Amino acid sequence: MTEPGTPRTEEFDAPPLRRLRYFHGQMLGARDFQREQEYHREKLRLRMRGLLGYGVVCGLHVEPVPRDEDDCPPDDAAEESTRPGESAEEGGTEPERARRRAKVRITPGLAVDCEGNEVVVRGGCVIDLWKALPPHERDTDTVWVGIEYAERPVEPTRAVYNDACADTSDCEFGWTEECYAVRVTGCEPPVDERCDTCCSACEHTVLWLARIDCADWYEPVRRDQIHMNVRRPFGRHLPTVITGINWIHGHTYTIDEAKELLGTQNEDGGLVVRFSADVRSDSLRPGVVELQVIEGGSGRNASTWYMGGTFTEPDPEADECDEFTREFRYRQTTRETLQDGDRVLITVRAAFLLDRCCRPVDGTHVGGRVPVIHTGATLSGDHGGECRDLPPSGIGPWTSGTGAGGDVFESWFFVKER
Repeated sequence: MTEPGTPRTEEFDAPPLRRLRYFHGQMLGARDFQREQEYHREKLRLRMRGLLGYGVVCGLHVEPVPRDEDDCPPDDAAEESTRPGESAEEGGTEPERARRRAKVRITPGLAVDCEGNEVVVRGGCVIDLWKALPPHERDTDTVWVGIEYAERPVEPTRAVYNDACADTSDCEFGWTEECYAVRVTGCEPPVDERCDTCCSACEHTVLWLARIDCADWYEPVRRDQIHMNVRRPFGRHLPTVITGINWIHGHTYTIDEAKELLGTQNEDGGLVVRFSADVRSDSLRPGVVELQVIEGGSGRNASTWYMGGTFTEPDPEADECDEFTREFRYRQTTRETLQDGDRVLITVRAAFLLDRCCRPVDGTHVGGRVPVIHTGATLSGDHGGECRDLPPSGIGPWTSGTGAGGDVFESWFFVKER
């Protein structure tokens, strides 16, 4: 406990809160009312970022702009009449080929930045990626799109009385409109690695919404080029979730395929679970993963038994392999034999898996829809990876978690003779 008067090494990131104290006969000026506004605004921002957090609340999806909607000639068509590297003989002089069509649309929505400002996009907007990208960053074909809180003065009004410090009675803007600014960059934005986003100051106020890969400035952006998993959902913390497994949930494997998957006879095999962020390696302890085999049959004759297994060693070439990992492999170590009709139940106690901030992994296997990752194994079935439909947020692919944290990740597969 800190003794009274002991200086702290870190201070809470909030300005002094002073409110106006009215009294009879007080003389008030514009500065006093501005400071009173700022007091209430700072209180709202403090509650927002301290109690609720920041991120995208709703909407703000990044969508492609179809070619048939891009019918406006570019403003800079006279600057470049050909593509870089194209000659006139190749058709580059045609206005149709010289028109830049790499555009995306941001849908209406609401977000809160890390300082507690509400960012409202009412009608959506269309972004020309080439124009929005800083000139010194145009040597890349991967860009990130985001929005940032902004303000602008509006409604100019002529003052009734001259300012004592002003020469003339010029017009002053009477209102401040809260708006937003679109940001596009070719440099990968930094990740907010703070464990506590409430007390410490944030360094980057841009809310990044999507990453666009392989952009061709002269062709419309395709939907498969837009990756919106870079956006931060609204909340105080960004939970670590399970993003992939190397088996198909609820699928039926042959006995040989199940042995290969479990690593029964192959030291390179095993069940792989992948996470969205680093997980502490020392939390991978015996009992966290459990394999239970329910033998085929029905009624009281069916029996169950537990399959022995262990975590494989992390890759010694990986950075910080002793402390953190992004995935683990769990391999069967006993020689029990699976039979026709068996069901293998896989349980991962996510509440005991801790991330960098020592918070539990959000492991609820919602709908059994965590995607399948490719590990090189030759197993039957559809290992297509992402699910065809999207989670309720509209941003895919599916992951584990409900936002509550912890819980148990459950999955299973069946075994047949053929």
